Amino acid sequence: MSRRGQIQMSDEEVLAFLDEERVVTCATAGPRGWPHLMPLWYVVRGGTVWAWTFAKSQKVTNLERDPRATLQVEAGRDQYHLLRGVMLETEVTIHRDADRVAELGLEIFRRYTGTTDGELAEEVRATVLKQAAKRVGLEFAERHRATWDHRKLGGVY
Repeated sequence: MSRRGQIQMSDEEVLAFLDEERVVTCATAGPRGWPHLMPLWYVVRGGTVWAWTFAKSQKVTNLERDPRATLQVEAGRDQYHLLRGVMLETEVTIHRDADRVAELGLEIFRRYTGTTDGELAEEVRATVLKQAAKRVGLEFAERHRATWDHRKLGGVY
């Protein structure tokens, strides 16, 4: 088996990795043709990455012009033998329905705070719902994937 084959992650490993990591870097095609990279908080729904962002952000403008985005999540950067990551080439659907965006915002907030709906303070919930009016949901449909987990090499390169 090739080294590339040895370090690939299975579907289950990818989902577990995305669940434990916290930030995805999103690359879109900027207005001058240069990659525009921005970090996003995200959730995974049915194997698909979702995020929310401000409707007037540069990344949304870029995606309205060209719906392709590349996502990358990585870990273990401090030591090569621990390096692992997922790179997804995606086509993005922008969701503008206020209720759907609010639901997504609450889901993201719950993930990053470790709370449930019942535990969300009403003030916090109101803040998230208020923000939703200015935001959109981003659904990243995977078209191609590359993964790497150097831990699988056992320190032998």
